[in-house]
Amino acid sequence: MLDDIAVLTKVAAKKTAGVLGDDLALNAQQVTGVDASRELPVVWAVAKGSLVNKVILVPVALALSVFTPAWVIITLLMIGGLYLCYEGCEKLAHKFFHSAEATAHEKELRSALVEPTVDMVELEKQKIKGAIRTDFILSAEIVVITLGTVTNSPFLTQLLVLVSISLLMTIGVYGLVAGIVKLDDLGTRLVKSAPDGTGTFKQTTGFAILSTAPYLMKFLSIAGTAAMFLVGGGILVHGVPPLHHLVEGIVHSIAEIEPAGHILAGTSEMLFNAVIGIVAGTMVLVLIAGVKRLRRTTAESEDTYH
Repeated sequence: MLDDIAVLTKVAAKKTAGVLGDDLALNAQQVTGVDASRELPVVWAVAKGSLVNKVILVPVALALSVFTPAWVIITLLMIGGLYLCYEGCEKLAHKFFHSAEATAHEKELRSALVEPTVDMVELEKQKIKGAIRTDFILSAEIVVITLGTVTNSPFLTQLLVLVSISLLMTIGVYGLVAGIVKLDDLGTRLVKSAPDGTGTFKQTTGFAILSTAPYLMKFLSIAGTAAMFLVGGGILVHGVPPLHHLVEGIVHSIAEIEPAGHILAGTSEMLFNAVIGIVAGTMVLVLIAGVKRLRRTTAESEDTYH
């Protein structure tokens, strides 16, 4: 049983890697704007909230597995894949079409640290609540993807795999977030640790950390978005048998090419998943935007009539 749990947990961890990357980037960004001395307490508060989310989600997932037919889990998995693709497209749309709003929000967060009239306790509470809400959605994705991996396993195996992946993801994400948000403090300490003229290696390391930390955050954001398309698209491809067989046939044909067929096949499969993810996410984004515009137009018409 332990072997089965270890193998299934490894498979689930691979499948949820995209959500993990996005979760890591989002939570690291959520702490932005918090006083340096309060960063770790805020991360700890969000981590506790994440554990509570999983305590709620794991029993719900197991109940669905026991009391509902298999197609319900597959449907939830497909919805989760669509949501990942939609969220990735929404990020790109926000980046390219609403960049002014994003810049203004970032300036607002920075000014909050130096503005004496800003209630920092309330700011922390808002950030923690927002991060826990975001974590609930991403945790639901992780639990549903994991449940799809262990659907045919015994109940006890399902329970232990879900608990294992929940603990691993929570510890992994928030441990890394804690390390990322304190990189600037580590770099500053290394720069200031040595008197002038000594300890040049420490100072060089400190300057290197300070200069690379912002790029690390950007890389995490980009990698998380890309992983959302890869994972979400992969879920959709596997959930639609004709599409899965089509992609599988193309990948197998590419794999026969010598001498780099296996490398090209793996790259091609990821590319197909990404393309499917982008197309599906764009369709959902356009649909939701159309519904919002229709509701807004209807509301304006009713106001004009009254």
